[in-house]
Amino acid sequence: MLRRAGEFGWPVLGLVTVVGAWALAAAVLDVPEIILPSPAAVLDAFLRVPGYLLDEAMGTLLVIVLGFALAVGAGLVIGVAIAASRIVELMFAPLLVAFNAVPKVALAPLLVVWMGFGSQPKVVMALLVCFFPVVLSVASGLTSTPVELVELARSLRASRVQTFLRFRFPSALPQIFVGLKVAMPLAAIGAVIGEFQAGESGLGYLIVQAGGVGDTATAWAAIILIGLTSILFYSGLVLLERFTLPWVRETTSRS
Repeated sequence: MLRRAGEFGWPVLGLVTVVGAWALAAAVLDVPEIILPSPAAVLDAFLRVPGYLLDEAMGTLLVIVLGFALAVGAGLVIGVAIAASRIVELMFAPLLVAFNAVPKVALAPLLVVWMGFGSQPKVVMALLVCFFPVVLSVASGLTSTPVELVELARSLRASRVQTFLRFRFPSALPQIFVGLKVAMPLAAIGAVIGEFQAGESGLGYLIVQAGGVGDTATAWAAIILIGLTSILFYSGLVLLERFTLPWVRETTSRS
């Protein structure tokens, strides 16, 4: 009971500390509101147009979900292919590393040219930004199966498919979840980048519009909503991991 209370209480205390330091800095340093609005000003901006902000947040949320889902699907397929074939790894792994090194912001204008304005370039941008960690975690997890599990599969005369489904993939799941938890916030970043360039709606588009007229309080309200959305999705992945892999917590220790 105390442990669960601590899991909830410490994040709340951290949030209170950050907001308190923010309010103190804005008051003591007398920073102009256009540069750093106070927490009260941000809250007031949210309360002025809560429906509008939440509608824009729902649009961004949908882009994040679609981009992340596509990245997971593509990442699983490509990661499995790389892990299953040394030739595929040698052919395409360097290309994936090179592509990941390309700043995705540079691709945003091209996506607008190819797809126009709307949801498609935003979803693709979210996919591109969060794609590589999924591929890497899948390939790494599948190629680091403990030797004793491989020997057990051989002793049971398991086929290659049975070895993959019953030994390699379950063994790789902890590593895969690490990649998913890294990729989820990146999907939010990609969605916002897409909305900067190709958006006609969404929190990223709202930040650009509000910043353009000097309404930084509304822009910060949108930024905070993006952060809260990422926390929500990340927490969902943590809960899914605990439900799917209860044995990991039982067989590992942080101390």
